[in-house]
Amino acid sequence: MTYPVVAISIVTYNSEHVFEVLDNLKKELGSFNEYRICIFDNDSNDDYKERLNTYKDFADITFYPENKGFGFGHNYNLLKCNSKYFLILNPDIIVTRENFLNMLDVMEKDDTISLLVPKILNSDGTVQHLMRHRLTVFDYALRFIPFRFIKKLFDKRLASYECRNIPNDRLVDIRMGSGCFMLIRGNDYQEIDGFDERFFMYFEDNDLCLKLERNNKRTVYTPFSEVVHFYERGSHKNWKLFKIFITSMIKFFNKWGWQFF
Repeated sequence: MTYPVVAISIVTYNSEHVFEVLDNLKKELGSFNEYRICIFDNDSNDDYKERLNTYKDFADITFYPENKGFGFGHNYNLLKCNSKYFLILNPDIIVTRENFLNMLDVMEKDDTISLLVPKILNSDGTVQHLMRHRLTVFDYALRFIPFRFIKKLFDKRLASYECRNIPNDRLVDIRMGSGCFMLIRGNDYQEIDGFDERFFMYFEDNDLCLKLERNNKRTVYTPFSEVVHFYERGSHKNWKLFKIFITSMIKFFNKWGWQFF
């Protein structure tokens, strides 16, 4: 099967996994010529940039002089790109050629799908439940509460919030997928002006999906393709990232309406 060119966009800031990710892409996609990799570096440290620059023959690399955030970097890579498909890829994702091409096949066979997301796995093979049908303040509070007995009381609600029971035997329309791995039609991305750059980090993927939904575009989950995500849940461990998370959450609900429960 002949495939159109895919622009693979990676935004990084001192990501410890990006070199493993790039080596994996070299190995998995080396004989697949219909792609170009665009890396946007958000002003990482000098040693990191020097090491990243060794991949310049494999990828187009932009070293930006300041950290402008996740959405800004992807928009820089993609808003003026003319590829049919864009792959928004975190610098901590491992994907195989088979899974990548399976997703391209789905998009090529059904032009009503605007955005396709795969099953996201931890490195031990367990599933990361990152899809959402709703976003509420209460659900976020539950996720951050450290008391297990409280979470147990609301287990059914958390299961619904995290889409834990999503079907595993067919494609499923969803409202919001994770920005760690998104295969999207280039025209649709550009039609909604990509990511809202007011979100420095967090919630920009949810916002992107809702903008597509507003334009009557489909976001779809495929259980037939999977990727490994070295998910670190930084906002749960780092006070600075937690503050960024809260700031983005306020911006999100201010934009889309406050849902408390």
